[in-house]
Parts: sequence; structure tokens; C-alpha cells
Amino acid sequence: MKTLGRKSRRAPKIVVKTLSAQKTRGILTYGNLRFPCALGKTGKRVGKREGDNASPVGDFPLRSAFYRPDRVMRPRTCLPLSPVRRDDGWCDAPADRNYNRPVRHPYPASAERMWRNDGQYDLVVILGHNDRPRIRGRGSAVFLHVARPGLTPTEGCIALERPHLQRLLAAVGRRTRIRIAP
Repeated sequence: MKTLGRKSRRAPKIVVKTLSAQKTRGILTYGNLRFPCALGKTGKRVGKREGDNASPVGDFPLRSAFYRPDRVMRPRTCLPLSPVRRDDGWCDAPADRNYNRPVRHPYPASAERMWRNDGQYDLVVILGHNDRPRIRGRGSAVFLHVARPGLTPTEGCIALERPHLQRLLAAVGRRTRIRIAP
């Protein structure tokens, strides 16, 4: 006798693998999409720590996305999406109660500015790294964002050229995860 039930359908996973000998470049794949990407200045690390300039190894959800409305049109995506405001920040002070959370500037503790002049945060995907639960000192502000020219290394994020990030945003679903392979 057949049982009726739903088929378990997994959302495709974004996979990031190292490409270069220096481990600062990689390939990001999602379904039939394949893009070069920049990794952290010190490569990838299983035991990610605040300030180590490494991209964390692991499997993380895509939490939400931000875009800078004065520079890019609202991107197509299924992810929760918000425009970046001039006073948006992200706390990177391990001892602060808002560590690895969005904050508003001016902020009394160390907090990265999300409104940047260099274009890197014109499109940003917030990765669910060290957020549930948050552990002090295990890394903050790990994003998928726009790469600098030449795909130069990041401070621990994954970076793509803007058109590639736009295509990826349009393709992902709400349950998509990213796997940063060791």
C-alpha cells in the first residue's frame, strides 16, 4: 500500500570552494550559476574569530538582504529586503550587548558602517553566521557583498562582482543556504 505524503524537497545550496593557492579566491555555485568570488585575506577557517580576516567554514542560512537605493535599483529577490540608511551600522564589539547585530550610528561601541562610499555594501546579504546563538568573539558582520575591483580579499566575507550578486539574489529562495567548504 502506498502512503500519501509530501516529497521532501530541499532548496539548492550555494556552495563556495577555494580556487587559488593563496585561498583568497573561490568559486561560488548555485544550480547552474557559477561565479568567481573573493574570500577572506587569511582564507577560510573552521574556528572563526573576530578580526582574523578569515571566511567562516560552515553551512549558513541567508537571513536577509540590503541595497543602497541611491546607487542600485531594488533587486529582485525572495529574501527579506530593506534599503540601507545613512545611519545603519553593524556592531563588531564582542563585549557589547548588540554584538553581531544591526545598530544605528552614532553608536557608542565599535560598529561597521553599512552606508559606504566604496560600493561594497551597495548589495549585501546577511549570512546566519554566529547569530543564533551569538557567541562573543566568534565573528561578526559576515556578509555576501559586492567585490572590490580585481576580486581582492575581504575581511572575512564572501564577495562577488555586482552583476553576479544581482543574478544570485534573483535566483535564491527563502530557504536557500550557503555552504563555505573547508
